[in-house]
Amino acid sequence: MNVALKWQSLPGSALDAEQLGHLASSCLKLEVETYPKPGLVSHVDNGAHGDMDAELLCRSAETLKPFFSDLAAAGAEGAGMNRLRAIGVAAERAMLAATCGVNTHRGAIFGLGLLCAAAGYRGALGIRKSLGDLVSRRWDKDILSGPISLRSHGAVASRRYGAGGARAEAADGFPSVYDIALPALHAARKLVPHDEEAVRIQTCMTLIADVTDTNLLHRGGPEGLRFAQASASAFLAAGGIGSAGWRGRAIDIHRAFVARNLSPGGSADLLAMALFVDRLER
Repeated sequence: MNVALKWQSLPGSALDAEQLGHLASSCLKLEVETYPKPGLVSHVDNGAHGDMDAELLCRSAETLKPFFSDLAAAGAEGAGMNRLRAIGVAAERAMLAATCGVNTHRGAIFGLGLLCAAAGYRGALGIRKSLGDLVSRRWDKDILSGPISLRSHGAVASRRYGAGGARAEAADGFPSVYDIALPALHAARKLVPHDEEAVRIQTCMTLIADVTDTNLLHRGGPEGLRFAQASASAFLAAGGIGSAGWRGRAIDIHRAFVARNLSPGGSADLLAMALFVDRLER
């Protein structure tokens, strides 16, 4: 599997809704094509997941492509949250049909979908605000007041442990993307300018170290979250991808997550969102 982001010569504002949907889907596939990511599915193994593999995730990403385009088109037309939510619900139904009921990308439909809508809105108006700022300014109240999914493991963990979760992240303009992931991604490119997979690994490790990932809380509780954050922090403190033997240490962390049934799915979604935003706001 070799995923390439297209339209590198085009500014983000020049991408139409179909291209934005393609880009969002490609970013989800790039997240899959990253190894080792602690506990997560990749093109090498299934991580801590017994119900999904890389092929299933890529099928899901492909299924979601037209819905991301629809969200971008709706954003360009100034749609409110009710319309965006309806598209998201249709996307989730299509995802579950394509994966035989496996929740591969529910979190990405929400977060990446809002960023697609913001990208469409920004392109239609020709404005220069960040996508995260637009999401927060246009839809923050509706994001926080909308219906809560009772099926989402992340939502359950948010309620149980008092974590902010995906809704708070989106309503605040995706601070984990802008304040954590993007700076890590740009710094990693300076360390290894010719290895984008390593850049994605470093970014993912930084997210795991710094984000209260509700998927980790769901699987391992506070103890599992602390273990995950400490493991990723130790990797970064040792030099991350800039140190000799880093890949072996990353694989060891991955195996430790698998042994504990830990999977930072929220960080995986944020990585894909960061790749999307980076492409459009570079």
